[in-house]
Amino acid sequence: MQRIIIPRLGADKAWRDAARACLAAGLAPHDVTFGDASDGGLFDEIIQPPSIDAHGITVSKSFISLARSVVWHSDKDRFDRLYTFLHRAQRERRLMQDGADPLVQSLRNMEKAVHRCQHKMKAFVRFREIGDPRAPRRSFAAWFEPTHNTVEPTAAFFANRFADMDWRIVTPGVTAIFENGALRFALDLPKPELQADAHEDLWTTYFCNIFNPARLKINAMTSEMPKKYWKNLPEAASIPRLIADAPARARAMADAAPTLPPLRTTRVKDAATRSTHWDGPSEGMAAALSACKRCPLQAQATQVVAGHGPEKADIMIVGEQPGDQEDLVGLPLVGPAGQILDEAMSHVGLDRAAVYLTNAVKHFKHTIRGKRRIHKNPNRDEIESCRFWLDSEIARTKPKVIVALGATAAFSLTGSKTAIKTRRGTFEVGRFGHPVLITFHPAYVLRLPNPSAQSDARKILIQDLALAATSVPRLASQ
Repeated sequence: MQRIIIPRLGADKAWRDAARACLAAGLAPHDVTFGDASDGGLFDEIIQPPSIDAHGITVSKSFISLARSVVWHSDKDRFDRLYTFLHRAQRERRLMQDGADPLVQSLRNMEKAVHRCQHKMKAFVRFREIGDPRAPRRSFAAWFEPTHNTVEPTAAFFANRFADMDWRIVTPGVTAIFENGALRFALDLPKPELQADAHEDLWTTYFCNIFNPARLKINAMTSEMPKKYWKNLPEAASIPRLIADAPARARAMADAAPTLPPLRTTRVKDAATRSTHWDGPSEGMAAALSACKRCPLQAQATQVVAGHGPEKADIMIVGEQPGDQEDLVGLPLVGPAGQILDEAMSHVGLDRAAVYLTNAVKHFKHTIRGKRRIHKNPNRDEIESCRFWLDSEIARTKPKVIVALGATAAFSLTGSKTAIKTRRGTFEVGRFGHPVLITFHPAYVLRLPNPSAQSDARKILIQDLALAATSVPRLASQ
């Protein structure tokens, strides 16, 4: 087996060139292994990739984009996984679209982790001045400890934003250095001695003043600002005190609410006392839903379309909103899109009677065109208003797996509006910790222009539903 060591700097291009050469040489994944220069053994032999013309080897743009992120992951097997995928993709041309494939899922998860680390780096790098503030170009430095190797792919962001100053971002591995408008990288520089500067008190004061105690959610805050970064954030020293004082400050804000204009005061009090889901008796929920006026959609719909299925179900399937036929019949997913869903469910052995079917929005939103009622997408306010009822159904049904059909359902369940094509076939964590499998809405199949594309989309929907069905025993045991 040949071992190829990828350098710590320029890993993106180095791995790409090596992988193309290995592929052109006909090397299978078991014939070659890739290593990171930082994890090689003392006596590892560094073998250069074979020098072979790789002309004619092509890969999809989506894989190139994926690989440009995954190469920066900290997993020592990342290069081998990418090469295994690349080798398979030469024969399995639609592998990139197979979201149910374990290798594709692992690479997508690594890509997300790198993107998340880049986001944290942009948010939590804190510069301190190290040079003469009177110099023509002021100098700054920062110490940062990324989870992954994200300094190189993220440095251009800082070069564009802070082009008028010299700076360096030092990490335990790679350091980005920007001097006189030129960006370069160095390895294993020592942690700099950074002193607090005059701007930190001002920034901390600003942070404390924009902190809203009435909207404090500690889990959400520590998810967005993990504690591992706090030691390098000047404002983090104030967070424990802000959290401890939050209840008293929130009560003071509530006591001051009557000084607001009357309409605004009513809304503030309603929001403060409104529960997040139906907490009355289960048998009274249907009547309460029928009388719902949380948004204007009830005025134009024939009736509310509640979820339908067993009171306790292992799988819940959530669509967007009722269509024309659902609005007339009063049941979810019984129109043309529902028929496609039924066919897909039958392929994987899912019985409609054993699954809880519902929609993110419970009333039919439409516009009149001649004698026809044309579907209109619900807006954000309507989705969030109806989330009360979807959360109520989840709390009552307690599903092991939730399947989100389309963008509206995915947004309601996860809070993310990222495009479905980049997420489908994967599990995400719902707003309250429940596993949510993202897939296309069956109506997407109907909108495709030709039978071949429709057939491919049906297969994808079947794959995703099969993944949901097979995941139930595993998730039930956790």
